[in-house]
Amino acid sequence: MGSVTKILHDIVVGRRGLAKKVSKSLGKPYPTLLRELNPWDKGAKVGVDDLVDIMRAAEDVTPLKIMAESLGYRIEPK
Repeated sequence: MGSVTKILHDIVVGRRGLAKKVSKSLGKPYPTLLRELNPWDKGAKVGVDDLVDIMRAAEDVTPLKIMAESLGYRIEPK
């Protein structure tokens, strides 16, 4: 299991144009978002509220699944 930040980074940066879409959705400057998603930058972190918005904008709940599994839970769509 990788870190949630690394997984978010892979999701957002790995899909063409998604980082710009997410930064607009969050109302956050693009460079700020990229810094917060950088798993190697120990000085910047993604906030919990931003995490939900990022998953919504990316249409990908993989980070939530990873967190749930690490706590012994499983998520299912409604």
